[in-house]
Amino acid sequence: MLVRNCSGGIVFHDDSVLLLYNEKSEWCFPKGVIRSVEKPEDVALERVSTEAGIHAVILSPAGRTNYEFYSIARQRPVCNKIVWYVMKALDTDVVPNSSQNFSSGAFYSIKEALDMVTYSQDKSLLMLAYQRYKELV
Repeated sequence: MLVRNCSGGIVFHDDSVLLLYNEKSEWCFPKGVIRSVEKPEDVALERVSTEAGIHAVILSPAGRTNYEFYSIARQRPVCNKIVWYVMKALDTDVVPNSSQNFSSGAFYSIKEALDMVTYSQDKSLLMLAYQRYKELV
């Protein structure tokens, strides 16, 4: 199994959170693979900027998740181990990056986002991150 270390951001603005819609018809948070010389924090901020056009600051760690799937392109199983950060948006004009296979994205109310997010572990992550965000701002 190919194991990839990744990082991403749960980005809040007031009482809303950033979600992106990808080519797999999934509502998700921005994230990306950490290369050997990169810091997880830097990758998370860069992915938020690249995938959604949003500038943000990290407030605290949010937790970790693991995703396992079979990659057709790689012809083998993959496990993404993701470290997440609670972030505060510095702007709110979301521009989904179509070259990164995102067709839609915006800030959604927490209630809407909980209904939209594709994976149950992301719903749990969102609730924990939102509680942390409210404590910090």
